[in-house]
Amino acid sequence: MAVVVWIVEGTWHACVDAARAHTPAVADVVLLHVTPADVPGAAHGAFAGLLGRGHPSGHRPAEGWGRDPGTRLEHLAAASAQRLLQDAADRLGRPCARTERTGRVEREVVAAAEGCDLLVLARDGDRTHLGPHSLGPAARFVVDHAPCPVLLVWPEAPPGLPTMPQPPDHHHA
Repeated sequence: MAVVVWIVEGTWHACVDAARAHTPAVADVVLLHVTPADVPGAAHGAFAGLLGRGHPSGHRPAEGWGRDPGTRLEHLAAASAQRLLQDAADRLGRPCARTERTGRVEREVVAAAEGCDLLVLARDGDRTHLGPHSLGPAARFVVDHAPCPVLLVWPEAPPGLPTMPQPPDHHHA
C-alpha cells in the first residue's frame, strides 16, 4: 500500500496520527511538503524590477545591496520544510520517505498522489463549523482532483453536530 501524507504547518500532527492509525505498518508512506513558488517568485521579481536597478553594483553598503531576497526566502523555506518533514517522520515512528516539492501547492499534491492507494490531508478552512466551509481552496481542489482515495481529517476535535448548517427552508409563504 502506497500512502502520501500531505504535511502542512499547523495540521500535520493530525495527518501523521491518522496515517499511523489507519494504514498498515508495512505501508510505503511518503511525507509530502509543498512550498508555494509564488512568494520567492514575487520577491525575485520585486528585486529585479525595483530594488535591483536603484543601486549600482560598485556602490553597495556592507550589508549588501544587490542581494536577492527571493533567494533568502527559498533557503528559509527549504530549511523550514526539512525541519517539518523530520518532525513528521519522528512522529510517524516508522520508515518513510520525505518529499519536498515547490510549485502550485494543490497541483503538486495531486501530482504526488498519482499511483498511490491513499492520500491523507487535513481540513484547511473554517474548522469551527461542520460543512463545506471547513475546506479551503487548496484542500477542496485536492479532494476534487485526487487520483486516489482520500482520508480527510480534522486537525483537532471536530465541532459538534449543532454547528452543522441548517437545511434550506423550502416553505413558500
